[in-house]
Amino acid sequence: MTASFLAPFLERSRWFGGKGRTFAVTGSRELLRLGSDPELVLLLVEVTYDDGGDRELYQVPLALYDEPQDRLEHALVGRWPDETGRPAYDAPQDRAATAHLLRAFGNRPGFVRLPGHDLDLDAVGSLFSGEQSNSSVLFGEDSVLKLFRKVTPGENPDITTHRVLTEAGSPHVAQLYGWIEVEDLQLGMLQQFLRTASDGWDLALASVRDLFAEADLHAEEVGGDFASEAARLGSALAEVHAQLAESFPTTSLPGADLAAGMTERLAAAVEVVPELAAHADAAREVFATVAALGEVPVQRVHGDLHLGQTLRTVLGWKLVDFEGEPAKPLAERVLPDSPWRDVAGMLRSFDYAPHAVAESMPEEDPDVLHQRGVRADEWARRNRKAFLAAYLGGQPLWPAARALLTSYVIDKAVYECVYEARNRPTWLPIPLAGVARLTARRS
Repeated sequence: MTASFLAPFLERSRWFGGKGRTFAVTGSRELLRLGSDPELVLLLVEVTYDDGGDRELYQVPLALYDEPQDRLEHALVGRWPDETGRPAYDAPQDRAATAHLLRAFGNRPGFVRLPGHDLDLDAVGSLFSGEQSNSSVLFGEDSVLKLFRKVTPGENPDITTHRVLTEAGSPHVAQLYGWIEVEDLQLGMLQQFLRTASDGWDLALASVRDLFAEADLHAEEVGGDFASEAARLGSALAEVHAQLAESFPTTSLPGADLAAGMTERLAAAVEVVPELAAHADAAREVFATVAALGEVPVQRVHGDLHLGQTLRTVLGWKLVDFEGEPAKPLAERVLPDSPWRDVAGMLRSFDYAPHAVAESMPEEDPDVLHQRGVRADEWARRNRKAFLAAYLGGQPLWPAARALLTSYVIDKAVYECVYEARNRPTWLPIPLAGVARLTARRS
């Protein structure tokens, strides 16, 4: 089929990963069709970029109607390229179309269901507006369907990780109900809707705002103190890591290889953020301590853990989005890594939260700015300490673990510098200050 009509739709879609790059739609094919009025067509679309010629695959579900639908004018993609020229709409935004997807979990091959949940196949769907890299549809208060937009043949770690944790009875994930699998592509996952969930990042920001509102009080003296939640989160991560180590193969990697990867990422980051050069020698010295460790135990991990990947429910903390770091190829995201990568991600997130709030509150009074800086550092230190102590179960941090953790935290902060330089330059001082602090003892 001629799929060039999809290019403008891709360009304006939040989940499209090629924004700012010149590309062409170089292929598409139908993966399946469901229902009628509308007919849901699930397309696999190939995109090729002009700068280097690399290609990506995107999942594009379309709802085809015989007549234009005024209520869906905002979701119009274009005219279906055949003799009928039927209007095609973005299917996740259409309740009638998403109903076909949900009902397919009742009997359609490729729509796999796990036992243990009486799925409500008649629940009404509504698109979740907060998603960026995928599209999620809420079905009443029963389930959530996440449709992966950028897809790669083979295992999707979000599905496989949720599956083993669900089957193990882990209380720290939303239970997996099923997934969509066509040929060698895993296209979506259906899981428990967490009705009482609050975003971990939002809760942390609220805690910081409470602290800043009481400028003379310490974090532990303010009603919104987050330390007990940070501790519960640390315990939850420790339990998840233990379960993942039981459910997936474990192995080891040479510390020299891990250190080399960190050093390479640092060198590439300095090209983007020249300010990092002042801390590069000290960072490489820290990475060298990992190289000296010999073999480092590795296992399945989250891979991109931060407060925004956590949800607080009345039944405790849940970890979400086990897809790994989005910038990496999928083949790399399923490779085992040290659990300290996840711990480092959370520690960086505790540093980010107070400084992000400070950044959002313009202030010219130097005394107020100084006071906020002191309280921000205090909040971050208090919650990092509570989280790490709970993760360790009261055990002290042993030398090898300290070397790994410090190196992963620096590695993460370096990654953040590149991200902020490219996306939010006004936030670049936050990770830069983190790199400076973490390397200060060796400068």
